[in-house]
Amino acid sequence: MSVQTTLSQLWSKADLPSVRAFFISMVALGSALVLAIYSGAAGELGQVALASTCAIAALAVAGWVAITLVPILAKRTPLRWIGSKMEYRITKQGWLYLLGVILVALAAVNTSNNLLFLILASMIALVLMSGLLSSITLSGVEIRLRLPDHIFAGSTVRTTLELENLKLTLPSFSLRVEAANGKGAPPSAMLATPVYFPYLPKHDRCEQIVPMTFPRRGLYSQESFRIVTRFPFGFLQKSRRLNLKTEALVYPSVEPCVEYSKVIPSLEGALESTAKGRGQDLYALREYVPTDSARHVHWKASARTGSLMVREFAREDDCRVLLVLDPHLPELPPERVAKNPSGPNVRFERAITICASLAWHFYERNSMLQFRSVGMETSPEPADQLIFKILRYLALANPLPPDSTHSLMSELAESSDLFKIIVTSQPRGSIPGSVWSTSFVVFLDDHLG
Repeated sequence: MSVQTTLSQLWSKADLPSVRAFFISMVALGSALVLAIYSGAAGELGQVALASTCAIAALAVAGWVAITLVPILAKRTPLRWIGSKMEYRITKQGWLYLLGVILVALAAVNTSNNLLFLILASMIALVLMSGLLSSITLSGVEIRLRLPDHIFAGSTVRTTLELENLKLTLPSFSLRVEAANGKGAPPSAMLATPVYFPYLPKHDRCEQIVPMTFPRRGLYSQESFRIVTRFPFGFLQKSRRLNLKTEALVYPSVEPCVEYSKVIPSLEGALESTAKGRGQDLYALREYVPTDSARHVHWKASARTGSLMVREFAREDDCRVLLVLDPHLPELPPERVAKNPSGPNVRFERAITICASLAWHFYERNSMLQFRSVGMETSPEPADQLIFKILRYLALANPLPPDSTHSLMSELAESSDLFKIIVTSQPRGSIPGSVWSTSFVVFLDDHLG
């Protein structure tokens, strides 16, 4: 039953015109071979005319096959296996085995012992079989690597590595998948640890869950992977490179950091202080001042305290904030830059991390959020619809040189109706006073020293 199933699968995948051309060419070449044999026999009998006729007919048939059928077969024959370059190296065990082959060969030649020649032939056959079986094991195997939709720096994610065996009749054994890096390329963060598949059934697929950790934000790219095997005897390690370009966009970490823990209490206070406005919900009670309206007097609280108390109401858009990332690096003295060349980049990475953590904070609060930076501006939307757009920008953001015109801050001064949270690595005193009244500014100097 399994043989019939295999044959039916082969027939369903077969290229029928190619199969037809193949069988016609086999029949024609068989006929040419019969004519050639008959021509030789006729020549031995002295029948020169018959021999010449049969030889010409055999050549004509072979020429017809070469001109008409061979091009059809060549066009329809898949030659992908030629591009599947096999790389191999002899293992330590293989070198020891070859040394044994050489010793047996020397003994056989010196002694002319037929048994030694038989043992030598068997040993050489094992080497040839090792190379053939390892090539068969590697052929017809494809790789798929499935990554999660959202990846955060420093977090371990579960990726799926799948191998598929396209061979209809033969399984594969002892396969190891690893990243293939070019010469001089740094080690890839993707698939840093090889993954082992002991057995891959014929015309089937196997998958393994592989934990991966991406230490930094950004775009990770892996151009190719390599399948390695030592099957069957371990004399040769053969590998096959597969071009499978895979990219992973890694967001900044949104885990609470030390700087974030210091910012949140002050930020909550700033949000509460700007939350007063014209709304329907009670915000607080305070003492009456002459400019207050009598409609807002809270008479029960006034009677209880003995002085006039008025009500303050919560603003209806108290959860609407504008998150701003200032990517411009500050101008630092040359001696400070020489002392710590990586300092500006470290400062910028901290700004990215704090900005991502704040965006995630408002996402968890389901706030109305708007984001602005150089080259990026969104409209006010619920944070759950905006969060991954912000994180994608932060994953690829790069620091910019100092901005002498302060164009970003000038634009923020015009948005006086929004509460702004500005994350900047600029020093104190560089923020215009017109921005301070409706802003909470996170200075990196306060947290980095």
